[in-house]
Amino acid sequence: MIQELEELRKKAESELATAGTEEEILTLKTKYLGRKGLLTGILRNISNVTPEQRPLFGKRSNEVKEELSARIDAALEVLAAKGADDALLRERIDVTLPGRGVKPGRIHPVIQVSWEICSIFSALGFSIAEGPEVEEDYYNFEALNIPKDHPARDMQDTFYVEDNIVLRTHTSPVQVRVMEKQRPPVRIISPGRVYRPDSDVSHTPMFHQIEGLLVDRGVTFGDLKGVLTSFLKQFFGEETTLRFRPSFFPFTEPSAEVDIQCVMCKGAGCRVCGQSGWLEILGSGMVDPAVFKNVGYDPDEFTGFAFGLGLERIAMLKYGITDIRLFFENDWRFLDQF
Repeated sequence: MIQELEELRKKAESELATAGTEEEILTLKTKYLGRKGLLTGILRNISNVTPEQRPLFGKRSNEVKEELSARIDAALEVLAAKGADDALLRERIDVTLPGRGVKPGRIHPVIQVSWEICSIFSALGFSIAEGPEVEEDYYNFEALNIPKDHPARDMQDTFYVEDNIVLRTHTSPVQVRVMEKQRPPVRIISPGRVYRPDSDVSHTPMFHQIEGLLVDRGVTFGDLKGVLTSFLKQFFGEETTLRFRPSFFPFTEPSAEVDIQCVMCKGAGCRVCGQSGWLEILGSGMVDPAVFKNVGYDPDEFTGFAFGLGLERIAMLKYGITDIRLFFENDWRFLDQF
């Protein structure tokens, strides 16, 4: 029986030496040391050993069990250490490789255009004024000569927060608020976000505008043309050709839209300008006397002009961008160009 025990030990050690995975080692442990293992099977036959040999057989059986258990545990430890080494090797960091680096941010093209326009008008003596984006219906419409039944309200679809509270559809309410608090002369521009429920390749529900206002004694339409001509030539280049067309806005009279020669085709006619050679760039006009009366100005004493332009449209023309939605997608490949 002792000879059989020794043969089992040698066989177990031989198989353990060739086991290369944790699963194979654990299978050998079960095969030899499990409750139904080969060593257990030999021990169950201890009754076949003579009484004189039983103590020796029992002692040797325990020794073999301990030896095999120790060898199996050692094999598992070696395998685990090798796995850890392999993992460290796979996950090693090559400190000689260059780092990925952090890409610097970019000023958004709409903000760049806003800063440039504000800089031009600041040099012309205009100050910057701001106001709330959630606005009272009175300031957004009625004070600007747009009563509740006025058809011009259809021109500016509106997000209503409450019956008399809206998301402003233009930055003109800032002009009214400034005139209520300040006597002429007034010379301001009001950049900011505005909202209209419209969304396609050339419109978004939220966009940016800059509107301007100049009020003083003796202000004429010629002053309006001079200021806007100076601005557009500084912004688009001295070679820029522009024209004023009669138009209608409820808060200015007379009113005019300003076109510039198409920056894409230089007036030859293309898809962008609808083959006309001209691009509408902004709206303007002399402040309607009704607006002056709403803010307590005497229209016989003061005159003034106002104008407004969309920043996204200006940026699209300046940079040759054909889809307004690119401004809001935060695609690095797009923003990195500016």
